[in-house]
Amino acid sequence: MIYPIVLYGSPILRKKSQEIAKGYPNLDKFIEDMFETMYVSDGLGLASPQVGKSIRLFVIDGAALAKDDPSMLGFKKVFINPVIVEETGDEWVYAEGCLSLPHIREEITRHGTVRIQYYDADFNFFDETYNGVRARVIQHEFDHLEGKLLIDHLSPLRRKLLRGKLNDIVKGRSKTEYKTRLLK
Repeated sequence: MIYPIVLYGSPILRKKSQEIAKGYPNLDKFIEDMFETMYVSDGLGLASPQVGKSIRLFVIDGAALAKDDPSMLGFKKVFINPVIVEETGDEWVYAEGCLSLPHIREEITRHGTVRIQYYDADFNFFDETYNGVRARVIQHEFDHLEGKLLIDHLSPLRRKLLRGKLNDIVKGRSKTEYKTRLLK
C-alpha cells in the first residue's frame, strides 16, 4: 500500500511520536508499505509521522545517493524506537529536502557523527555510530519523530523568506509527483 505523504501544516508533524512494543499490529506490512511509499515518492528516508502514524519508526535506503557517495550503497535500515545518544564531530552544511516540504531545499547544519540506539524490524537491539551522510539522514528522520522539521534549523530570516512557499503547501498549492494529504 502506498500512503500519501503528510504535508507541512499537519499537526501530526509537530507531535513527539510514541514508542511501540514488540507485537505492534501488522508491523511487517507497515514497514513494507513505508519502503514502498518512500520509493514511489523518490525519498531517501521516511518517518512514520509523514504517513500519518505518530509512532517511533523510520526507514532509510541510501541507494539513491550511492552514485555520489558509495558509502550509502547497501544502507537500507529500519529504526524502531530510536534514541540518539550523542551527536559529535564537526558540524557541516548540506542541502536537505523533505517529502513533507515539497520544492524546498535548504542548507542545514548538522553534526558529522551520530550514535543511535534502536531496534530493527525483528526487535533486535543495536547501538551504532554513523558518520557523514548516513548520520545526516538519520538525524533528519529522527527529527520527524521529535516533531521537528528541517525548517526548524533555519534562521528566523530564512524562515520568513520561505513563508510564501510554506503557505502554498498548507493551502494545497504545491504540486508533487507523489500522493499527498494535509491532516487537520
